Amino acid sequence: MEFGTFLWTTLGAMLTLAIFSFLYKDNPFYKFAEHLVVGVSAGYWAVILWHNGLVPNLFERLQDGDWYLLWLNSSRPWYLIPALLGVLMWTRFSKKYAWISRWPIAMYIGIATGVAIPLEMANRVNKQLYATMSNIHWSNFFGSGFLDTAAGYSEVIVFIGTIAGLIYFFFSKAHTGTFGVIAKVGIYILMIGFGASFGLTVMARISLFIQRIQFMHEDWALVAFDKTNPNYSGWFPAFFWLVALIVIGYIIKEFIIYLKNKDKPKPEKA
Repeated sequence: MEFGTFLWTTLGAMLTLAIFSFLYKDNPFYKFAEHLVVGVSAGYWAVILWHNGLVPNLFERLQDGDWYLLWLNSSRPWYLIPALLGVLMWTRFSKKYAWISRWPIAMYIGIATGVAIPLEMANRVNKQLYATMSNIHWSNFFGSGFLDTAAGYSEVIVFIGTIAGLIYFFFSKAHTGTFGVIAKVGIYILMIGFGASFGLTVMARISLFIQRIQFMHEDWALVAFDKTNPNYSGWFPAFFWLVALIVIGYIIKEFIIYLKNKDKPKPEKA
């Protein structure tokens, strides 16, 4: 590993530790890493939107025109309309002309809503209804394994769970008797669904944590401190200890401030 590559790898390791330092408390290292991530992300997406949005969808479609004629002599000048609407959004930064930005924003929200609603209905409502109303495979009712998706009893569970969940949200009738029992089953179904979603989210976060630990161990620590590595350099541990001294200095500073303030009376709450 070259020294330049090691610097970038070390930066990634230090930023990981800086983010983890928030578990102790808010500190300058965490703030630096947080601001760096926000700034780099904003710059990255600005470049992505330029090259994947404006260039192919605007400039390349007007390239047969002349820029000094504002591309009006292009064979497809109608692409200037969305470009003009995008420019008008920048009037938001003007106190005098900020009202102009309401027109393109309103058009954007209207179009986005019109596109999103049918997609959401098709993907989150219709397909769910179709899956609930699918035929039960009585010939393969028990399937070939535990909770086999092709098994008929799994389809029965999906149907009963859907009906029970809907009944739970039916508040025009008291949840008593048989109706209340079904509503209670609906609560259990909802809790199982929420629990599975939460477990999946936690598992994804744990996977990210494991990946960062593996990165720090295999891609950084083994290279920085393994003298048998043919690419080992004395600059690797030297740079690490320089960063470590900065962190230790900050910890000592915090400890001194704590010792100075621990005996001071705390201000009374109003």
